[in-house]
Amino acid sequence: QVQLVESGGGSVQAGGSLRLSCAASGVIYCMGWFRQAPGKSREGVAAIDSGDTPSIADSVKGRFTISRHNAKNTLYLEMNRLKPEDTAMYYCAAGSGLPWWRLLVGSDYRNWGQGAQVTASS
Repeated sequence: QVQLVESGGGSVQAGGSLRLSCAASGVIYCMGWFRQAPGKSREGVAAIDSGDTPSIADSVKGRFTISRHNAKNTLYLEMNRLKPEDTAMYYCAAGSGLPWWRLLVGSDYRNWGQGAQVTASS
């Protein structure tokens, strides 16, 4: 059974930076970050496959960086130049081996964290 515990997040002014962490227990292959704003559907933000190859959504490309510390079994999301439209609940997810074109598809992930709120105000 995989367990995911997120930390980080918070509130910043637009243009600021935040970092999310996700500590995982159990066997992990692919991991990703997803977000959901009120009234909107869930969106894949960034994910990383078992070979540590990242997949980044166009909406955050160049601003967000995903990384994984394998020894600590921890996933990170470094968020820079945050915009008000980045405001959402961010969820960490873990799954089995996925092809790169499915990494940002939330329905392919079996395990989810509790979520961390990120707010960027203008």
